[in-house]
Amino acid sequence: MSWSEMSLDQLGFVSRGRSRHRPRDAAHLYGGQYPFVQTGDVKHAGLYLTDYSQTYSEEGLAQSKLWPVGTLCITIAANIADTSILAIDACFPDSVIGFIPYPEKADARFVKYLFDAVLKLQYRQFTQGAAQDNLSQAKLLALKFLVPGDVTEQTRIADFIATYDDLIENNRRRIQLLEESARLLYQEWFVHLRFPGHEQVKINDGVPVGWERTLVPDVIDVNPRTPVEKGKEIWYVPMSSLSETAMTANTADFERRTKHTNVKFKKNDVLLARITPCLENGKTGYAYFLAEDEVACGSTEFIVLRGNRVPSEFVYCLARSYPFRENAIKSMTGSSGRQRVQNSCFDKYAVPLPPSSILDEFVQVVQKNFDQIRNLMTQNAKLAQARDLLLPKLMSGELTV
Repeated sequence: MSWSEMSLDQLGFVSRGRSRHRPRDAAHLYGGQYPFVQTGDVKHAGLYLTDYSQTYSEEGLAQSKLWPVGTLCITIAANIADTSILAIDACFPDSVIGFIPYPEKADARFVKYLFDAVLKLQYRQFTQGAAQDNLSQAKLLALKFLVPGDVTEQTRIADFIATYDDLIENNRRRIQLLEESARLLYQEWFVHLRFPGHEQVKINDGVPVGWERTLVPDVIDVNPRTPVEKGKEIWYVPMSSLSETAMTANTADFERRTKHTNVKFKKNDVLLARITPCLENGKTGYAYFLAEDEVACGSTEFIVLRGNRVPSEFVYCLARSYPFRENAIKSMTGSSGRQRVQNSCFDKYAVPLPPSSILDEFVQVVQKNFDQIRNLMTQNAKLAQARDLLLPKLMSGELTV
């Protein structure tokens, strides 16, 4: 089957998202039932987009547009030419372009894979040297690319590549369930105080008898000093690599650097975003990706948490808990849109310390979850690597399926 040059608008309907109201952050636009997808949501999605950090109200919907399931989202600002297919009806702003394929012309998955293999790099070259990285719709439509004339061939190629993405997505769902299980156990034992043997333990002023009345600084080091040789090449972890919903990190975003930031951490430290809206959106990480005795540096907007009397698994679940995050959010100061957590907010935050036997039992249970998550992340990295090696050859017609 022959391949021919086509532009995006020859394959389907193309239009920018819509967010007409000014100011865009007006409170009455948000908090309703309509998913509002932004560039960061597209960047961190897989083949299909199901997760989002904001919703529109009826007023928000009225000044936007609801796009249907199956729409390919293409980012044209911030992170250029990232793509994902809506698995939900959703709105998005004008920093995202929507593509709805003509059924007889294109398969949305094929076009998405075309971006991943070839077009993303080409479109990003369009924006190099600009004062701001932005890609106009006109530039998006100006580029032509080779596609099979028969949509069934596109579908055959997309089906083959999607087997990798399906496995990756299944692993992601397993990761979410494993993490949710660990967090629920933490909440049950250390928030609701229904720990093993709780029936025989009296509660005195909110703290079980036999537990120590401690504050965060008593059990956790906040921004501990972590020395590393000056000029040594180490990993730099940006804010963009952290997930809003899980401990997993996108290691593809990491960089090797010899010039270090003053935020340094080691294996199993917890990384908490300190700036708005990253903290409110859930950016929190667990440095499972480092080797023993390895040091990395990261965004200066990270707060590093390292347990000194409690295990790292406990620290991570604490950092994900609602009361802990609310305490941090309430401490934020600074100009609108650039507010930051004050480290002093942890000084008086109570974290009653359980006996070591209870902590050990907790770790015994959740460590299995954490280990499985690490293994699943390793599997996903290998699957993504295999997929990405095949993509250019399949999307150029060099390989057939």
